[in-house]
Amino acid sequence: MAFTFVITGIVMGLIFGFAIEKSRVFEPGMMVGLFQFRNLTVLKVFLSAIATSMVVISVLNILGLVDPGPKAAVYPATIAGGLIFGAGVALAGGCPTTLPAQIGAGYKDAWAVLAGGVFGAVIYGYFEPLLSGLNQGPGKITIPQSLGLPFWALGFPVAIIIAIFLAVLERRRPWKSEMGKNYNGDF
Repeated sequence: MAFTFVITGIVMGLIFGFAIEKSRVFEPGMMVGLFQFRNLTVLKVFLSAIATSMVVISVLNILGLVDPGPKAAVYPATIAGGLIFGAGVALAGGCPTTLPAQIGAGYKDAWAVLAGGVFGAVIYGYFEPLLSGLNQGPGKITIPQSLGLPFWALGFPVAIIIAIFLAVLERRRPWKSEMGKNYNGDF
């Protein structure tokens, strides 16, 4: 069972890493462009990854290999953390997912982002007991459990909805128009 998770993780990581590199979403300008609503390529790539993951996890759920369980819903901590994380991504032009690609591509600023992430994790670790008041919420809840359905019963429809949204978005804002004239790598 654990071997299956490792192999699945490696395969999905390789596919996602390939997509990140080929789509160039690791470039800081692409991330900033998303937050300025100038370039939706990052949104398209990450929604594609979510839809793909939903299908893979749903299939693994049907086969009985995985039973996805959520972390506890803690709204104050999630909102505060999301705001801090989002501000950091917008300011740095990168996120933990794109950081290894930025370092590999030679972006020197990426090392500062990595150091900031490690520093933030250490600071959180020290102050976590003081922040425990933010960890209040309804606990581990999911929409499928609330509806009495298995994960896959909503996983496939959500993936289809995302795919339809992406098709409409791509039709209105084609990726080639957002990448510029050098989208194929020719300079």
